[in-house]
Amino acid sequence: MNRIVLTFIAALASITLLPLTVSAQGAGVSAPGAGGAATAAPTAPTLQGPSIQTTPGTDAGQRPSIRNEPAGPATGAPRGEQADRADQKALGAAPATADVNQRNEFQDFVSQSVGRALPLFGYDLFTGVPTTFAPVDRVPVTPGYVIGPGDEIVLRVWGQVDIDYRAVVDRNGAINIPKVGTFNVAGLRYQDLEGHLKTSIGRIFRNFELNVTLGALRSIQVFVVGNARRPGSYTVSSLSTLVNTLFASGGPSVSGSMRLIQLKRSDKVVTEFDLYDLLLKGDKSKDVPLLSGDVIYIPPIGRLVAISGSVNLPAIYETKGRTTLEDLIALAGGLTTTAAGQKVSVERIFERKVRKVDEFALDQSGLVRELMDGDLIRVFAISAKFDNAVTLRGNVAAPARYPWREGLRIKDVIPGKEALIVADYWVKRNLAVGSVVGAPGTPGVTGAGAPGAVGAGAAGGPGAAGAPGNLGAPGTLGGPGAAGGPGAAGVVLRNEVKRVLPELNWDYAVIERLNSNDLTPMLIPFNLGKAVLEGDPEQNVVLLPGDVITVFSQDDIQVPIARRTKFVRVEGEFRVSGLYQAQPGETLRQLVARVGGATPDAYFFGAEFTRERTRVEQQKQLDAMLDRMSQELERSTSTRITGALTSEDAANVKTQADSQRALFERLRGLKATGRIVLEIPPGTTASVGDLPDITLEDSDRIFVPSRPSTVNVLGAIYSQGAFAYRPERRLEEYLRLAGGPTRDADESSIYLIRADGSVISNRQSGWLSGGWLSGGFSGTKLLPDDTIVVPERFYRFSWTKELKDWTQIFSQFGLGIAAIKVLKGF
Repeated sequence: MNRIVLTFIAALASITLLPLTVSAQGAGVSAPGAGGAATAAPTAPTLQGPSIQTTPGTDAGQRPSIRNEPAGPATGAPRGEQADRADQKALGAAPATADVNQRNEFQDFVSQSVGRALPLFGYDLFTGVPTTFAPVDRVPVTPGYVIGPGDEIVLRVWGQVDIDYRAVVDRNGAINIPKVGTFNVAGLRYQDLEGHLKTSIGRIFRNFELNVTLGALRSIQVFVVGNARRPGSYTVSSLSTLVNTLFASGGPSVSGSMRLIQLKRSDKVVTEFDLYDLLLKGDKSKDVPLLSGDVIYIPPIGRLVAISGSVNLPAIYETKGRTTLEDLIALAGGLTTTAAGQKVSVERIFERKVRKVDEFALDQSGLVRELMDGDLIRVFAISAKFDNAVTLRGNVAAPARYPWREGLRIKDVIPGKEALIVADYWVKRNLAVGSVVGAPGTPGVTGAGAPGAVGAGAAGGPGAAGAPGNLGAPGTLGGPGAAGGPGAAGVVLRNEVKRVLPELNWDYAVIERLNSNDLTPMLIPFNLGKAVLEGDPEQNVVLLPGDVITVFSQDDIQVPIARRTKFVRVEGEFRVSGLYQAQPGETLRQLVARVGGATPDAYFFGAEFTRERTRVEQQKQLDAMLDRMSQELERSTSTRITGALTSEDAANVKTQADSQRALFERLRGLKATGRIVLEIPPGTTASVGDLPDITLEDSDRIFVPSRPSTVNVLGAIYSQGAFAYRPERRLEEYLRLAGGPTRDADESSIYLIRADGSVISNRQSGWLSGGWLSGGFSGTKLLPDDTIVVPERFYRFSWTKELKDWTQIFSQFGLGIAAIKVLKGF
């Protein structure tokens, strides 16, 4: 409502001139375009000598023609904004934003009590008004407008006489029409002007039609005094009213009244205007037009009361006359939806000495109680407490509040296991049907084989490339590279097999309850499975109002591993590769035996066993190590640059440091694999029985490759590549086949990555058995799929103490060949 009224008043504040047409043939007043032929002059004219000419008529010989042309501004026409601003400046008017942010003493008093500043109601209406009253053109003239000196009258007559003339009312209130005469028009209402002129001209001419409009209107001078934001003298349009001029002056100041604004004329009060009527009711009936010399007086602000809390318009209100609590709540727009409707708190100043607190009931007797000057009313919101509800949350289908009744139990709120299936489960299950990318609405495309087929039985058979039995991402069946997988001919197949529903913790759920005696929180645990599935009366606890039941998943609270569902991926040279659910306490060896064992081509020494929990821990340690190395590099670089003797040495240090930083950035791209070395006996004769008895966890993966026939040689050698495996060849022989180490090779750091993920280094061998010359490391017997790595010689910084040995790092984090590829560019 406030904004609508503000927009309405802002439009009124721009009132000036829009000519109306009074037609001699019409009855009443009409605007241009409504039947009359009126046109408004865009600027006020001055009078030149009239030109009288004879124009041939079509029916009565000749007729006189009287015209004048506008040549400049007429005396008494409204001045522009620039001239008005000059008047304001001469009168010492304050800027438009003066005292907008000021607060009166009562506002500060209230803010100390409620903890925030409350606005004075209605004063923001005058924020941002223009510094001067500069009305725009084309606003209608009312029929009751009184003609006065300075108004311009536009007269058009046709018929026996042709008159097109603009006349300005002189100081005596008369206009002079050449060849017609002088006529007194001051004091006439606009609606009577046409008839008056038609009668006067009719004494001289006959058979004519007449049209009268108003051109530029006169300006008037009024005064705004008292507690105004910008008191002073204002030159405004003669169409201006009390409200328009209040806007021009910026309205009342923070110490001025909004409810008793007086318009004085000739020492008499013409009207008293209450801005609250305009703001709250849209009532502008007491707004009156201004005359030159009028005085607008804004008295000091009256009695003030404040209301805060759950009302629609919390603010400080000025009261007038006897004001009750009901009146104030009405001024504040009423109570909000969440207001407590029983009582309000009243802070009152007694006899200007002390403050006291009282309570008024919001009933008939309380609403009619009178408010005093300085009262502060607080309206409270209702409590957030649910009086008869119990709350169910956590791993449930519909977390919500349920109505409580006497004797309500767990089983009543969770009637069955279906109530414990989260809604997201069905959403993800619905995504199991694949779709063709770019073809919405097409039937889903599913993987080969029967729905739900895992591993064996799927098209392609166990281990077949691209078959649904091939395992992709951790914890899923299928993945990149599978037939129909992502990137295959634009088709996405929903062939993932994983736990979609978080597993419930059937052994534990809890009720939170507030002890009504001492208001301490209580936890009442119960066995969810016994309460819901078995209906055990001991676990089917009786509920009280306000209870909160929380159902946990096994991800929320870790349970013993034997109680968790575990999906393990078995890949490679197994008789039936696939995704299997491990039994409680089942080991790797037992699972492989249960699913049918391995094929004759299985190479168990090269088996890769990865674990998700190990991968996460390794990645954290790897990131922490690289962070420490980076910090040590920065410290070392700073120290070496400070100690450099020449600028060339300093530049070399910076270049070396940049190279190491680039290396670190590339190493950050390495991701830990979570591989666990199984320590299977070396050789090609290992079998299922040699697998360790490692207890399985969810998302474990075992991959057994087929028996390889090559040995890899990488690093700072002349010919990197794979060489055919020969049982009799030793490490030095493979190095010789690769051309031997280059000049930049660090021969003391050569190491061997075994197919099982373990690492043997030259330094380690030298410390244990006499080094390279003793034949210990160079004479090492290799196995299929082993990799010899010859690192390049790196510049030794002080941070090499932290780095220790690349061999140890790579073996610890299971990075292997991936790390070697990163280092090849350095």
